[in-house]
Amino acid sequence: MKRVFIFAVSVVITLVCAQYLLKIYTNTFESITASVRGNDDLHILIDINKKTLYAITGNHVIAKYPVASGKPDTPSPVGDFLIIQKSKWGEGFGTSWLGLNVPWGIYGIHGTTMPSSIGRAASHGCIRMRNSDVDKLYKIVKVGTPVKIIGGDYGMLGNGYRVLSPGDRGADVYLVQSRLKNLGFYKGSIDGIYGSGMEKAVNDFQKKNKLPVTNKITESLYKKLGIILFE
Repeated sequence: MKRVFIFAVSVVITLVCAQYLLKIYTNTFESITASVRGNDDLHILIDINKKTLYAITGNHVIAKYPVASGKPDTPSPVGDFLIIQKSKWGEGFGTSWLGLNVPWGIYGIHGTTMPSSIGRAASHGCIRMRNSDVDKLYKIVKVGTPVKIIGGDYGMLGNGYRVLSPGDRGADVYLVQSRLKNLGFYKGSIDGIYGSGMEKAVNDFQKKNKLPVTNKITESLYKKLGIILFE
């Protein structure tokens, strides 16, 4: 009888402690959420190499979460963007969606039905998070929150020179378009999409510089355009 009494008391103490700790955690998160909601200094940093998203106010990281990024053939966009849309999605996009103003396509931060992909290069370019994590992030960001995505060793070129062909999209396409426009060869909009206008500009540049005419943008053409890798 004495053993039963001691066991019952220990169970009650454990439950009380658990409820107390849960209350502390909940109050702490709600406090952070409330303070950040009114803080225009909040910004998001996503490090593709580390597969980590950081929520930052001032110089302080207030939260960090593991993420999945784009696969090598469908890389995540690199650069400075803004959150332009907040939605509650479903299906393969998990519970929450935070859309980004990437000019060359529809990209965003969202949940996933494949949590095992977190920590890997597994998406079609979007940033995946666990549903529980993206729901927390959803509460503290707003439309207009800045998002900086970094990755690779070479800024907008990611991990180096990617061979580009018509139809490709990305920060590297955006960079080549900008250079061709500055040189007077490209007349279209700088949108990070390798379309027919950009292909004509590439061919005109090749002819002008007595290079083989091809629609491929290789390492030698990057260098001829003055796009050099700097670590």
